[in-house]
Amino acid sequence: MWRFIKRLGFALCGLRLLIKTERHFQIHTIAFIMVIIIGCFFKISSYEWVAILLISGLVIVSEAINSSIEKLSDVITREHNPLIKQVKDIAAGAVLIAAILALIIGLVIFYPYISKLFH
Repeated sequence: MWRFIKRLGFALCGLRLLIKTERHFQIHTIAFIMVIIIGCFFKISSYEWVAILLISGLVIVSEAINSSIEKLSDVITREHNPLIKQVKDIAAGAVLIAAILALIIGLVIFYPYISKLFH
């Protein structure tokens, strides 16, 4: 049990570090909180919540992995290295893909609710 608690502490430390130091992680987290508020306002269905939570989790986890890759790459070398640039760009591209998918899913879910407000 003690090992589990110790490892949980490491994970919480990493999460705290992400929140404190990673600007894009902060932006994604704020967007996620806003989506939760909007979902509560519109009283979206359980299936819509599942989609929102899954895609939001994907975006946030992708950003965390991207941040880890960037930090690890910087430990390896601070000098320009074309392969490390590719690794960083690919990781950032993965976050972009997840964010675009989240936007599309958000539009599909929330558009009918928003359009009802204006009709």
